[in-house]
Amino acid sequence: MKIEKTFTDEQINRIVEMAWEDRTPFDAIEAQFGVPEKEVIKLMRRNMKESSFKMWRKRVQGRNTKHEKKSVDEVNRFKSKMQRSITMNKISKR
Repeated sequence: MKIEKTFTDEQINRIVEMAWEDRTPFDAIEAQFGVPEKEVIKLMRRNMKESSFKMWRKRVQGRNTKHEKKSVDEVNRFKSKMQRSITMNKISKR
């Protein structure tokens, strides 16, 4: 399955940032951007240096926190009060 979406640089940066975070599951990326895990991996490969990509893949392979179904139920997720719930997690103007 190939995703034919085009993303802005800002969106790509956010996807990479979310994928890089250990506690952000691939399901959250798919819910927000509509990009499944396999496509996130391809996007990471295209937008990172080869050494950084290899380091990331080694770190996240088999990691339970990257998959909601595998993660422990007791894990409490932290959500900053400054984080908006929908609009690209931008900090609101005060």
